[in-house]
This record gives sequence, C-alpha cells and structure tokens, in this order.
Amino acid sequence: MTERVRLVCPLGRKHAESWGGVALVAAGALAIVLNPTGWANLALGIVLVLGGAALAWHGFRTHQPVLEIDTEEFRYTLGRYVVRIPFSEIGSYYVLRGRTRSLGLCDTTGRPHNFPSVAGRRASRPYLPLTGMVSPARIDAFMSAAGVPPRDRSLTSGGPSGGS
Repeated sequence: MTERVRLVCPLGRKHAESWGGVALVAAGALAIVLNPTGWANLALGIVLVLGGAALAWHGFRTHQPVLEIDTEEFRYTLGRYVVRIPFSEIGSYYVLRGRTRSLGLCDTTGRPHNFPSVAGRRASRPYLPLTGMVSPARIDAFMSAAGVPPRDRSLTSGGPSGGS
C-alpha cells in the first residue's frame, strides 16, 4: 500500500440537526415577515429563529469519525480525540455490530488493542466507536483496501498476518 486510505463515517444526526435548524430559522423568519405587528407571530418567530439557530449550530459542530491508514500508521479521529497506531502493529480487525457500529483492532498475535475512552468515562475499551449509518461492508472494503484481514480469517489461516 503506497497511498493513504481514508473513510469518513456518515453521521445522520449531524445532517438532520443542521438542516432542521436551517428550516426552523427560515420558518421563524417567515412568521415574522408575514405579520410583524402581531405579538404572537413575533414571539413565535423569535422562538423559532433562536431554537433553529441553536440546533443548526449544534449540528454543524458535531464531529464525524474518520479512519485513515497509510504505510506508517492507522489514525482514528473524532474531533480532538485522535488514536495513532503504527501500521506494523495491526494484525487484524473486527466490527462490532449494533445500533452504533464499532471497530476493534487486534495486534499481530490476535489480542485486541485497548483504547482510551472518547468521553473519558472509562479507563479503556477494546473498540473505536463509528456511526450507525456506516455499513459493515463499507468497513470491510476500507480495511481490505488497506491490507488488514478480518480477525476470524487471520486467526484461522495458520498464524498472525501483518498488514504491512
């Protein structure tokens, strides 16, 4: 592998909050413009504009998980939270399915890596959170493009296989 492989996980909540906030701001502005002298329309318009602006601001500042692999290292970025692992230390991966998908990485002997918690609530965990909108097939395609085998295949193929 000579180039960087990158996967940005889609975040549906980000789009819903951003566009929903913009729609509320537009509805509030429309309520104010239609009848600026009526106190009910004015109050409703101000509440919609302020609520929509807050919702849009929260949606725009929400971060999406980004996975990157190049010849030297694996990087997981979620806002200011960054995990860097030398690519030579990754032997395999596994995907935790559920409402929010997660990615687990194993070293060349098959033991899971432990990562510090994103929110700082727990000391460590053996996976990195992704989003519910990213399909396991897309994660599999990303990891196979990087040359990292799935955990079940790497452990049953007769030994650890490195992805370098």
